[in-house]
Amino acid sequence: MTTAQTVSPAEPHPAGLLAQAQFWFACLFAVGWTAVVCGGLSVQFGAWDYPCPLCMVQRMFMLLAALGAGYVVRQGMRGTITGRDYMTGWGLSVVACMAGGFASWRQTMLHILPGDKGYGSPVLGLHLYVWAWVLFMLSMVAIGVVMAFAHLTAGPTVPAFPQRTAGMLVLAFVALVTAVNLVAVLCLEGFHWFLPDDPRRYQLFYDLGIL
Repeated sequence: MTTAQTVSPAEPHPAGLLAQAQFWFACLFAVGWTAVVCGGLSVQFGAWDYPCPLCMVQRMFMLLAALGAGYVVRQGMRGTITGRDYMTGWGLSVVACMAGGFASWRQTMLHILPGDKGYGSPVLGLHLYVWAWVLFMLSMVAIGVVMAFAHLTAGPTVPAFPQRTAGMLVLAFVALVTAVNLVAVLCLEGFHWFLPDDPRRYQLFYDLGIL
């Protein structure tokens, strides 16, 4: 007569170097894309350079890519990042980078003809939408690399300190910049369904009669 034995699930093992690197890369990825959006906001308010609808679409996909990495960070703050967590978070980031890459490519193609000065002021010789396309493509390569090692990094327990503190700061930064960008869109678009192709003012203040 065979006696049934209860098999307990394997305990998560301590985080190794690759698992630590995966968590910190997710933090860096989220902060990096959010910082790029901050750069766009600084050009908008510092140089008084109004973003066009395609610029805003690219910002939204940048923040979506950051939120995908933020999901991985949030799961790491709970203690353990599983393979499913990696697929969910990085999958969201891949979709965002693909869509954002297409939007930036589309804007680049609109200004590809000889003699076209492009939209907005260039930064280090390239316009912001060209930089966006380069960063979207590089991000997809980076995600592919980290996903190739996901089977080695999934499951280990992530230490509570300093990872939890760092994760909270990362998520707060992403949330703050997302809120600022939403306010910037509202101020630029006002109470209208569509943003003009070539914005010339912050429409909200005119809709409210302030200007």
